[in-house]
Amino acid sequence: MSKPAIGRDTRLCMSLSARPGNFGSRFHNHLYESLGLDYVYKAFSTKDLAAAIGGIRALNIRGCAISMPFKEACIALIDELTPSASAIESVNTIVNDDGHLRGYNTDYIAIAKLIASHAISPQSRFALRGSGGMAKAVAAAFRDAGFEHGVIVARNEPAGRSLAAVCGYRWQPQLGDLRPLLLVNVTPVGMAGGAESADLAFAEEAIDAAEIAFDVVAIPSETPLIRAARARGKRVITGHDVIVLQALEQFVLYTGMRPSEAQVRAAAAFAGG
Repeated sequence: MSKPAIGRDTRLCMSLSARPGNFGSRFHNHLYESLGLDYVYKAFSTKDLAAAIGGIRALNIRGCAISMPFKEACIALIDELTPSASAIESVNTIVNDDGHLRGYNTDYIAIAKLIASHAISPQSRFALRGSGGMAKAVAAAFRDAGFEHGVIVARNEPAGRSLAAVCGYRWQPQLGDLRPLLLVNVTPVGMAGGAESADLAFAEEAIDAAEIAFDVVAIPSETPLIRAARARGKRVITGHDVIVLQALEQFVLYTGMRPSEAQVRAAAAFAGG
């Protein structure tokens, strides 16, 4: 199916992030091409969030993906939160319907789907490292899936305690001697280009004792944590799994179309996540 040439009727979708990447643009544009949709997607950064959100409304931009550090700050600038966003007070997707800006959290949707598809028992004890906007989405998804035995590991005590209290978990600044069956990293540890890109999110002793390692870092998807867990024969869930699912749900929200599994696989491979 041939995609129309870009013209005055082409719909624009975009992303806002402190550190824009290529995955979203490549993933969405590949699907627009595959499905013959008159859309185009472009990543942006901004130092003026209010003006950027105003531009979405003023220019009738169809949708916008929101990444760190804007997931919470954008809430005051939009018109409505859907349950996926209001439950955790964090937005990663804005959909514009004739100037009405509605906030979603497809991170939450993606995590919930991964928990279900990997058949992780709600009786599993888990440790989640992190306390930011993405950590809110992950912790809430585990809570809503019935997980009762969790600990939030975060150096930021106010944020860590708050997240733990909201979700009914415990907080502690370090993992210490805990040896949960499920380790979840929701920090930049292991992210390419960062100061901690070569670091393990959890100590080797904790990885040895765990059954599943889940790292939301998507670039690279084979983080030090994931590599260490694979080497030990552990089950893993990668940030690539997360980024593909959350981007797919954004695509559906923007276009009203759900591509086939084969089309999603092809777009994800093209995006190179």
